[in-house]
Amino acid sequence: MDGGSKDGTIPFLKTLTNPFSFVSEIDKGIYDAMNKGIRLSKGDWLYFMGADDCFADENLLKEVFSEPFLEEEVLLGNIKYTNKEKVFNSNFSCLLWLKNTIHHQSVFYKKSIFDQRVYNSGYKVLADYDLNLYLYKNKAPYRKLNKLIAICGDDGVSKQYNWKLYKEEITIKSSLTNNKLKIFFYLLGLTKYFFRRLFLKRNPLLR
Repeated sequence: MDGGSKDGTIPFLKTLTNPFSFVSEIDKGIYDAMNKGIRLSKGDWLYFMGADDCFADENLLKEVFSEPFLEEEVLLGNIKYTNKEKVFNSNFSCLLWLKNTIHHQSVFYKKSIFDQRVYNSGYKVLADYDLNLYLYKNKAPYRKLNKLIAICGDDGVSKQYNWKLYKEEITIKSSLTNNKLKIFFYLLGLTKYFFRRLFLKRNPLLR
């Protein structure tokens, strides 16, 4: 799904052969484009890859789906960033209520999940977190794969750490819980925001 690029992306995409296909048109953001992709998809499992990401191994899909997954709706692995050696170990647990413990490029989703709930395109940065927290709250069956799924760029919109990101995080958590916890999530988001700004101020090379 391409948002109408004018940077040479389209001529490159046209060189790729079947079964690859693409759509290029103006959209309303990342998650609007992903929802369009969901509607066009035909497989049983979906994976969302950014333009600066790639699978960790060319045989990864064959290895992951060498066995059938009958009960699972979420398959969860790990990722690495291109400029770091440390592996990001995605975690589908109660820690999701405190922070986003799942990297978007570490997950395979059963397509049937999206029959009931697609990405909320009203969220511009964290709609994947909203989906994952919803799935955890509703006890979606999952399996943890001890496998490196992708090598990812580290310049995505969720790495900008501005107030918009934390505001979305607060709204997502508040919408999925009861009123008693809303003030807690607001204070937690505010604390994380100011801590991050202080950290970046002291380490400007990490921006």
